[in-house]
Parts: sequence; structure tokens; C-alpha cells
Amino acid sequence: MIPLLLAANPLPVGSYVPFTPPATSPLAGQASFLGEMAPVETFDPVARAGVLAQQMPRQWSGTYQPFAGGAPLTVELTLASATALGQMVDVRGQITVGSASAPVQGNLNAKSDQLDLLLLGKLEMTGLEIGGGFLGLQGFGLSGWVAPRLTNPGGQLVLTPVAASTPSSGQVIRGLW
Repeated sequence: MIPLLLAANPLPVGSYVPFTPPATSPLAGQASFLGEMAPVETFDPVARAGVLAQQMPRQWSGTYQPFAGGAPLTVELTLASATALGQMVDVRGQITVGSASAPVQGNLNAKSDQLDLLLLGKLEMTGLEIGGGFLGLQGFGLSGWVAPRLTNPGGQLVLTPVAASTPSSGQVIRGLW
């Protein structure tokens, strides 16, 4: 049995189908004019990169969890420098995973918060090796290890800024007004 297609009524070749424009509103002329202009962006990534370079925490701590399993390792990241280069922030420092340390260098995009952090030394016993790097889409907060070889499935790095310790000078004195 052949199914009957009710909606398949082919038009004869050369037939004319009239065009009916959509209903117009009083603002339709302005909307088409405004649609031709480029959208206005009020966000300034170059200025944000400068602010990030100055105000970014220099001490981070957290954990690294390999996707292949195993116990999470403690991580400490110390940024020695942060320099604004256009909308990018160039960061350099030292990472300690477990008991091994290595220098790192990376870029943080001030517009998208994407982080590329390259490992410049091999960290024995952790599975992190030269040629791989951390890729983060939320800045330093959450990153994934992208290994240089397919035999290493990578891992997850979760960092939080270390609060700057302030010296305590006794009790806090509050004013009455």
C-alpha cells in the first residue's frame, strides 16, 4: 500500500507565487536602519586587562584530580608577575602539585576569561608533563589539564585565591556614630 501524501501538491513549472511582505509597524523603518549599524559594545576588555593585572590575587590554592583516578593532589600556584598586553594578561609564576614544583606561563583573556596556562617543567609522579597545559574557561577557578599525549586522559584543576593575611592589632575599635 502506498501512503497518500495530502500536502504534496507540486506547483507546475513556471508558476508564480505572490510575495506578501510581513506586517509593518511604525518603528519598522527605524529598526531596519538600526539593524544595519554595528552593535555598540560598552565593555572595554583592554581596561579590564589592566585592572586584572593589578588586582589579580597572586596566591592560589586548590586540588588537582586526574581523570584516570587516584587521590586528589594539593596545588599551590604563585604568580610572580601579571602584565596587561591589550586584552590579554600575561601571567608567569610557579605551580606546586603535591611535592613537585615547576614554572608556568600563561595568558588570561580579559574579555572571555579563558586561561591558557603552560607547564614549563615536568612534574614527576603527577602525570603532568612538558607540552601540556591547563585550559580554563572560568579564569583560574576551574581548569582542565590537556595532556600532550593521548595516553593521558588529563585531569581537573580547581583553584581558589588565598586570602591575604592581615596582621591583627588587638580588638577592633568601633565609633559610636
